[in-house]
Amino acid sequence: MTTNALASKTVLISGGSRGIGHAIAVKLAAAGANIVLLAKTGRAHDSLPGTVHTAVDDVVAAGGDGLAVVGDIRRDEDIARAVDAALERFGAIDAVVNNASAIDLSPAEHQQMKRYDLMHDINARGTFALSRAVIPHLRHSAQHSGWVPKILTLSPPLNLDPVWFGRHLAYTMSKYAMSMTTLGLAAELDEVGVSVNSLWPATLIETAALRSIPEGEQLARGARSPQIVADAASSLLSGEADFGTGQFLTDEQVLASVGVTDFAHYAVDPASELVPDIFL
Repeated sequence: MTTNALASKTVLISGGSRGIGHAIAVKLAAAGANIVLLAKTGRAHDSLPGTVHTAVDDVVAAGGDGLAVVGDIRRDEDIARAVDAALERFGAIDAVVNNASAIDLSPAEHQQMKRYDLMHDINARGTFALSRAVIPHLRHSAQHSGWVPKILTLSPPLNLDPVWFGRHLAYTMSKYAMSMTTLGLAAELDEVGVSVNSLWPATLIETAALRSIPEGEQLARGARSPQIVADAASSLLSGEADFGTGQFLTDEQVLASVGVTDFAHYAVDPASELVPDIFL
């Protein structure tokens, strides 16, 4: 897939120390993008590998330039610091990836309000706050760089089937808030030439976080590598896959649009049946 359009473009990503965000950062770096990672993990987690600093090392090793900003997307001052650092280091922000997310699949009766607040602060508020903060810089990029700046949010289609509300109401509300941000900003920014879309994996994705939950090892056998989401994100951000704006897309949809129809090599265990992701 051709991704030369990303050369020297600056992409601000929330999270990215590990998992899908890390895979996206490395993929974009391999295409020559400048990557700014805003993440909390300045030090290694007790059970999950990777920090924002090791992720930037991987970005550089892949061929891009990287900047680590240790901060919390729940704090407006940390978002402002990340934006300022990106501008000081690279002179522009051409795209943002809202990757940071918290998950708790508890039903409402057993939902701890502390976890509810965490999901809504990171997923809903954090996505809105980071997107809002970069709008002036994406507008500037649209006017001066000759390409289409983009906001890409890792959130699901707005599927109002009650099953998703009944299973894990608090999480569903927080993820749908991310998707509503896509819908609203796509309408708000259409006239200034900024493309805003959501991307969601069609199947479970194998990450250290997935493996750490109960039955995670079994679930991981029916998952795909984070690389499938990274490849789809790269196609969207580069403009190779063009769906316009305000769309809710799956990784399979995006890759099929650029001629990739065989996804077998992404499977963690080719002999296992793939497990569809939630909300689909």
